[in-house]
Amino acid sequence: MFNITNEIKKAFNGDAWHGNHVMQTLNNVNPESAFSHLVPGAHSIAEIALHLTAWTEEVTSRLSGKPAAEPAMGDWPMPESRTPKAWERIIFNFKIANEELIRLCENIKNNQWNDEVKSERNPALGTGVTNAELLSGLAQHHAYHSGQIALLSKF
Repeated sequence: MFNITNEIKKAFNGDAWHGNHVMQTLNNVNPESAFSHLVPGAHSIAEIALHLTAWTEEVTSRLSGKPAAEPAMGDWPMPESRTPKAWERIIFNFKIANEELIRLCENIKNNQWNDEVKSERNPALGTGVTNAELLSGLAQHHAYHSGQIALLSKF
């Protein structure tokens, strides 16, 4: 049987097929550039990292049986401060959010992965899907934004 939990593990800090996992990409970011808007009109690397954390926490909430909603932190949270220490905290919080999600996923029974999240289909919110589709979507979300961070960090 395919183990969907392995997909989020690989996207977060494992042997990701697409290249560096998100933690590697974040750890390669120069803290001084993490808060800069390197492309006009685009999010900063720190904002993307906070967005990733927010949605990881929301997926954990949904898999825990809570109703789907916008993330508690908001869709695009803003950094509280713009220091190297703040950047370390952002990375740490992303790590903790993913570790909590993985712990939860490791306790989900195989027959529960096909259960639907308790909400009608709303593509923008990622609702109306099975637990497996939700976690798969988060792994894709990690890969997508990891690519953005990798590109932005080259500026």
